[in-house]
Amino acid sequence: MSRMVQCVVLGRQAEGLAYAPYPGDLGVRIYREVSKEGWQRWVDHQTMLLNEYRLTPIDPKHRQFLVDEMQKFLFGEGATRPEGFVPPSA
Repeated sequence: MSRMVQCVVLGRQAEGLAYAPYPGDLGVRIYREVSKEGWQRWVDHQTMLLNEYRLTPIDPKHRQFLVDEMQKFLFGEGATRPEGFVPPSA
């Protein structure tokens, strides 16, 4: 049986992650409070941020921006989309 969590992203019970996807205390919090589906939503949003802002994960400023956005997306008021972003059509 899979581990269930009360997901802060989805606002309901959902299947939890198999491991902490990020190091340290933040990773532990994500493991305890974010579901697989919630984490995947963040990964999709992060990919959009990387592409739209042309971020390089090697750059410490870009990494810090992504961590800040991740915390807002998962635990805060929600992350915003870049100005002028148009999602691809399905």
